[in-house]
Amino acid sequence: MMILLIRTPMDSTGRVESIEVPRGVSLTHIAGILHDAGLIRSRIAFTLYARFRNVSHIVRAGEYEFDTSMPPYVILEKLVRGEIKAYSVVVPEGFTMAQVAQAIIDSKLPQGKNFLKAAADRELLHSLDIPGHTAEGYLFPDTYNFTRSMTEKDMLMQMVGLFWKKVTPEIIEGTRAAGMDLHKTVILASLIEKEAKIKSEKPLISAVFHNRLRQGMRLQCDPTAVYGLKDFEGPIRKSHLLNKKNPYNTYVFSGLPPGPIANPGLDSLKAAINPAPVDYLYFVSRNDGSHQFSTKLSHHNTAVLKFRLNRGKE
Repeated sequence: MMILLIRTPMDSTGRVESIEVPRGVSLTHIAGILHDAGLIRSRIAFTLYARFRNVSHIVRAGEYEFDTSMPPYVILEKLVRGEIKAYSVVVPEGFTMAQVAQAIIDSKLPQGKNFLKAAADRELLHSLDIPGHTAEGYLFPDTYNFTRSMTEKDMLMQMVGLFWKKVTPEIIEGTRAAGMDLHKTVILASLIEKEAKIKSEKPLISAVFHNRLRQGMRLQCDPTAVYGLKDFEGPIRKSHLLNKKNPYNTYVFSGLPPGPIANPGLDSLKAAINPAPVDYLYFVSRNDGSHQFSTKLSHHNTAVLKFRLNRGKE
């Protein structure tokens, strides 16, 4: 009779049910959750079978998804293997920390609400070897599979862990050769990431920033002027460029901003330490994703006028 109960599914409709297995609960409790969800007929048969298999003590806590066409023994196997339901979170190159938090929320994971607080936890940042005041810049762009049983700390550790896997000893050595430390490289890479739409232009944009820093010119990177502004959707206005209250604004303050303004990908990190061998000091958008680069201010002003006029005709 027990074998029949273990091998027979509730029905053939395939109705999907999500259940949450809390930490530290007994197998009897888990069997009750499954029974109440309409996934098994007999709590006793399920419990006895798990004990017979000697797996009652290794069921992992977390959120699971089962359907009513699964026999109870299959459900048990999934519990033992810990096939916890995962939620895909896409972190594109150039996402800010706030956008990462929103992506987690959009993926129906509650951890997104406290993600920013965790990303500013000094003790956690120290344990992850992040020298900044937040994890901005170190959340490596990728597609992650998170679960409801994970904490915000778990998510941060996974994203920052991937950063440290991608940042090879060669890259770290390259930062020294470029006259920077790794944190300054991440800051510069974040500026490049926000400005560049085309991969091949990243070393050129890097060169502009390096040349400006070398000559003591302000970087005048537009995205820095709006970094941290709540609910900003654009366009960037003159009032943003003149805002002296934003310490990240490179139109007002010289040198690199005090921290990264986004999370750069590997191409931008490499571009930051490998600028193109050119003497460009200026660039302006051509309105198609590419940029016009110039060495002289007069040439730049001509290009700005040309492409702004073209934009007005669109």
